[in-house]
Amino acid sequence: MSVLPTARAPDAISTTALAGEELAAELRERRWTRIERVLQVAVFAVIVGGWELTARVGLVDPFFFGQPSGIAGTIWRWTTRGTPAGPLWQHVTVTLEETILAFLIGVLIGVVAGFALARNRVLAAIFGPYVRMGNAIPRVILGSIFVIWLGLGMASKVALGVTLTFFIVFFNAFQGVREVDPNLVNNARILGASPRQLSFDVMLPSALTWITTSLHTSFGFALIGAVVGEFLGATHGLGYLVATAQGAFNTNGVFAAMVILSVVALIADALMTKLEHWLTPWRPSAQRPGP
Repeated sequence: MSVLPTARAPDAISTTALAGEELAAELRERRWTRIERVLQVAVFAVIVGGWELTARVGLVDPFFFGQPSGIAGTIWRWTTRGTPAGPLWQHVTVTLEETILAFLIGVLIGVVAGFALARNRVLAAIFGPYVRMGNAIPRVILGSIFVIWLGLGMASKVALGVTLTFFIVFFNAFQGVREVDPNLVNNARILGASPRQLSFDVMLPSALTWITTSLHTSFGFALIGAVVGEFLGATHGLGYLVATAQGAFNTNGVFAAMVILSVVALIADALMTKLEHWLTPWRPSAQRPGP
C-alpha cells in the first residue's frame, strides 16, 4: 500500500520540472524576440538618423544622395496628391500585375519542364545543354529585345519576368525529382504503383519542398523583371517612376520609389511564407528559407 505513492512522486516531480523548463524556454524566446525587435529599430534609427544628420550639416549633398525627410515627403505627396504620371496606386497595381503574371507563368513552365526532364533521360540529354546555355545568358539584356518585339505594354515586362523566374524553379524542380529516395520509389513499384502514380503520388510530393523553396527567390526575380522592363520603357509602373525621377535628377523620388518597392517585396514575401506553410505543413520552421 505504501509503494504506489512513493512510485508516483518522482513522476509528478519530473512533470512539474518539465513544465517549468518549458515555461522558462518560452520566456527566454519572448525576451530574445523583444531584443531582436529593439536591435532592428536601433539599426534603422542609426542608419536613417545618421543619413539625415549628415545631410543637414552638409557632410553629404542632398542633391546627389537625397535626404530621409525629403524621401518621406515625396512618398506622402505621391500618396495624397498622386505622382506626376497619375495616382500612386495605379503604378503599384501595374507592377504587381506584371509581377504576379510573370511569377505564375514562370513557375508553371519551370515545374512542368523540370519535372519532365528529371523523369525522362532522353529529354534531359536533348534539352539539357540548351537550358544551361539559356541560363548563362544575362537575361536582363533581353528586356530591350522584348520591348522591340512586344512593345511598351505589359507583355514585354511579363516576358522578362518569366525568363528570370523560369530557371530558378526549373533547376529546383529538376533536382527535387532527382533527389527522391530510391528506396521509396522501389517500394512504391513493388506495391504496384503505375508510372503515373509514381510521378504524381510519390515524386511530385517529395519534390514539393525543393519547389516551394524556390518560390521566395523566384517572386523576387519576377518583381525585378517587371521593374527593369518598366525602367527600359513603359508608361506606368514603379520602374517608370524610378526612370522619371532619374531623368529629372530627383534623388528623393528615386529613393521613394525604392522604398515603396521594398514594402511591396516585404508584403509579397510574407504571402509567400504563408503559401509555403500551406503547401508543406510538415516541414519544420528551422528548415524554411529566409532570415
